[in-house]
Amino acid sequence: MHESNLRQNIASLKKMLGFAWNNEKLLQTALTHGSHAYENKTQDLEDNQRLEFLGDAVLELSISNYLFKTYPGSAEGELTKIRSTLVCEPSLARAAKELNLGNCLLIGRGEEHSGGRNRPSILADAFEALLGAIFLDQGLDRAALVAINSLKAVINDLMEGRAGKDYKTELQEFLQQKDPDPVIYAIINEEGPDHNKLFTSGVYIHGQEIGRGTGHSKKEAEQQAARQALNKIKNETS
Repeated sequence: MHESNLRQNIASLKKMLGFAWNNEKLLQTALTHGSHAYENKTQDLEDNQRLEFLGDAVLELSISNYLFKTYPGSAEGELTKIRSTLVCEPSLARAAKELNLGNCLLIGRGEEHSGGRNRPSILADAFEALLGAIFLDQGLDRAALVAINSLKAVINDLMEGRAGKDYKTELQEFLQQKDPDPVIYAIINEEGPDHNKLFTSGVYIHGQEIGRGTGHSKKEAEQQAARQALNKIKNETS
């Protein structure tokens, strides 16, 4: 993407967010994908992975607080199910698209050519990194407001029964009908450079692997592992 277009997109993002940054370097870091930092090592750039880690916690707290206050009659299990759907990769990627975040990213040439700006894992990670940056710059209330507003369309679809599949929740509910033991996920392999990792996750119950999946993020790999497990169990019982 041409640099002038990128600057224009970032300016539009800042306008949508509706506040003045105290430290714009935080925004730049949130928008810096690992592939760009890798290809520009001499500039000593920090990528958005640490902010993504922080933003993940900010997001979960923000969503939990919103659901607790908005649905006072809902039981803990129902709130957990709603939250897990909201914080899954497809929902976060959709929220990122609402902000046109993909077209604001500083991204490496290889990722650019392979469609990285539209890859769900990259978009979801960037959204969490943005929330982490807003939290550090503006505080929790502002970060929570951005999170909820960006996920409003997903929330509405969920409340009206139009939300996409969350295979992890579906697997948990399916198994708990017969077995109260927890479902455990573990990353069993990572390959590729830091900016383009491929993760393999296994899903286990009673210490036995029941599914395996891969993805460009841990969340995607876990969802695919749950999907394989569901398909396997349903085929065995049909």
